[in-house]
Amino acid sequence: MKTIAVIGFGTIGQRWAAAFAHHGLSVRAYDPDPAAAARFEALKEGLYGDLDTLHGARTPTDVQIFSDLAEALKGADFVQENGPEALELKQALLAEIERHVAPEVLIASSSSALLVSDMQALCAHPERIVLAHPFNPAHIMPLVEIVGGRATASDVPGRARAFYESLSRKPVVLNREITGHLALRLMAAMWREAIALHRDGVASLEDIDRAFIYGPGPKWGVQGAFISNGLNAEGMAAFLAKYGPTYQAIWDDLGTARLDPETCARLNEAAAPLLHDPEALRGQRDAAILSVLGTVAERGPL
Repeated sequence: MKTIAVIGFGTIGQRWAAAFAHHGLSVRAYDPDPAAAARFEALKEGLYGDLDTLHGARTPTDVQIFSDLAEALKGADFVQENGPEALELKQALLAEIERHVAPEVLIASSSSALLVSDMQALCAHPERIVLAHPFNPAHIMPLVEIVGGRATASDVPGRARAFYESLSRKPVVLNREITGHLALRLMAAMWREAIALHRDGVASLEDIDRAFIYGPGPKWGVQGAFISNGLNAEGMAAFLAKYGPTYQAIWDDLGTARLDPETCARLNEAAAPLLHDPEALRGQRDAAILSVLGTVAERGPL
């Protein structure tokens, strides 16, 4: 797979394109907006700088940007689709992409919420449609969540996994479709409890975030929950025997939360002081992520 078509050139598409180009692949991007090229031009130096830090200095290939879909898809060996999260639009876009690439070309969607079985419904060759969902910021975060739909051929998720692994990504393959895929569900479970703790007056948003950053965050970020917990005792069986009752008591007492207007208003007010300088925070975040990923790559077990 040497020529990659990036269809949809917003925040995710731009970062996919930068990652592909930094690995020396030929990138043909599609966006009907004539300002798309200028937006990428303004961003690319920073994106490539991040990728140099993560993977070593390289000379990226040129990213060609087209306003015509068929032109962008010419000669594509692989398609990374990043259209809006609207099912009917996604169905039509995937069916249109199919008309311009060979039947064996894999088409991967970056969708964060839609199910592959629904997205592939109008495709002539649904067997090659697969989900490949990145995490933000998508050019440097290694995770790619991969899952097929009901009509996806059994070998396609594995082929997609091998492709992303060749780009130094860390793909995971889901055995079945589920709303929110894998990582977002883990995040959602933690965030729901965080919101409930704040709502119930247990702690401030700042201290809830601080508890995670300086508690499980570093350990889970390097080794994940299962290895970390197993190392807190003499293996998983010992951990469950020692701490299982405590966890069960916590689970029985976990809060529930709904993002109703009242809750959203309360969160917006409480979070405002923490988000006082979003651009500075994004820069801090990305620099820290690069440092953390370097450590994980050197010392992480997975």
